[in-house]
Amino acid sequence: MHKAATGLRAVGHHTTKPLQEFKSASHDLDALGSLLGVKSEIEEGMNTLAKLTKQLDEEWEAEAKLIGEISDAFDLLDLLLAAQARAKKG
Repeated sequence: MHKAATGLRAVGHHTTKPLQEFKSASHDLDALGSLLGVKSEIEEGMNTLAKLTKQLDEEWEAEAKLIGEISDAFDLLDLLLAAQARAKKG
């Protein structure tokens, strides 16, 4: 679980730069939008995708934190059970 939490925390490091580039590209559609007549729709779609990616990143961060806390709780439970077993033996 700890490994999964660590992996989820790292996702944001991999999506930050592409997300910024994607947001920047959404503003550079003047020529394409003029040709197609759909610039605002394309820009809106790109902005929506950028927002969804950010929300996913935030959700993964929250899940990673929760998984890390659960992992810590299981580690503590293991220690307590081991201590209880030792106390019963001696």
